[in-house]
Amino acid sequence: MRHGAGPPSLYADAVYAFLVAMAIAAVVTPLAARLARRVGAISYPSNRGLSTRPVPALGGLAILAGVLVAALIWLPGEIVLPHLLHGRSGASGTVHTSLLLVGAGLIAVVGAIDDTRPLKPLVKLLGQIAAAVVAVLGGAVINHLTIPFLGALQFPNGGGVLTVIWLVALMNIVNFSDGVDGLAAGVCTIDGIAFALIAFNLQGAGSAAALLGAITAGGALGFLFHNFPPASVFMGDIGANLLGYLLGVAAVIGSLKTNAVLALVVPLMILAVPFLDTSFVVAKRLKYGRKPWEADAEHFHHRMDRLAFGPRKTIAYLYLWSALMAGCAIALRLVTHRHLHQTPWMVGLVALIVLALGASVYLLYVLEILKFKALRTRQMRAQNPEVTDDEIVLTVQRDIETGEFDRVPQ
Repeated sequence: MRHGAGPPSLYADAVYAFLVAMAIAAVVTPLAARLARRVGAISYPSNRGLSTRPVPALGGLAILAGVLVAALIWLPGEIVLPHLLHGRSGASGTVHTSLLLVGAGLIAVVGAIDDTRPLKPLVKLLGQIAAAVVAVLGGAVINHLTIPFLGALQFPNGGGVLTVIWLVALMNIVNFSDGVDGLAAGVCTIDGIAFALIAFNLQGAGSAAALLGAITAGGALGFLFHNFPPASVFMGDIGANLLGYLLGVAAVIGSLKTNAVLALVVPLMILAVPFLDTSFVVAKRLKYGRKPWEADAEHFHHRMDRLAFGPRKTIAYLYLWSALMAGCAIALRLVTHRHLHQTPWMVGLVALIVLALGASVYLLYVLEILKFKALRTRQMRAQNPEVTDDEIVLTVQRDIETGEFDRVPQ
């Protein structure tokens, strides 16, 4: 690890860090799988995922190894964040990389224990909070946020609490989305690269946040080589919580602690797919009186599986969706920052946003989250020409109320 702030990083450093994290994760993953078998950290088929066979579940150890080695080589010991124009002198502060890595190690330990001997939800939550608090103590604190149309908001006293909530939310969002081979690792690879590009644009070639995003993406991609369907190993809670933690920290020091007008919009767009997935699932669980952390088969990947997409086609669609949303975030930032208001740039941005929205609407339709009476009417009359209008209305009401639909022939 570099001492002090160190010399400004070159863009090439992010590529080197990405490649090293990827290579180490790829090499260590089979060793982590072997260790998982020895200690009994095996993931068995359940409602949470689509796997139909027992699979070793300590692959996150390989991600941790890749991240730690790359971070110790390229990340500076202290990350001095750019001064905020609307904040007090030094308001942006200094982030201590050692504490960020301690937080990463802590959440990895909690995840490894849970993968080996399942912990109670409250215990896991306390572990996530502890890791987030360590990151906050290290200086990764949201004490300033610029919101479109509202301007700059200061959080001199509540920034630490907001940051803990953000980091814990990201850990759980990635964890909830880890239900099909290759999904979480692939999405986190895409999101890590997007955060790196945004941070470079916001903070310049010396951005340590961009390096962290690249390192996170590299670790996730190295593991993905062994996790792509059919997976030979799962990342487990250790990997899902770790990736959520790292992406959350990268967002805090690379976007949220800046003067950028789109500081809040950017991470929400980049993380749109896992955010939407988790929001739909948790809202439904709460609506029907179930515990938010209780596993069920209502995630996007479950719905696509019921439509006979298959694991590879499922993750291909979700990868594309994630890439489109990340691309929109990057394009939006470039247009607003560089003042690229000329017609070609604006047309390109609008086209990309329309494509992303079109893909979102299409996927929501395919997943049968949206359902229209005319479509249900055609389906029911095809199945039973004598069905009455009242029966159709009752069926549509039930569909909308429960969110559970029979498959619609394509």
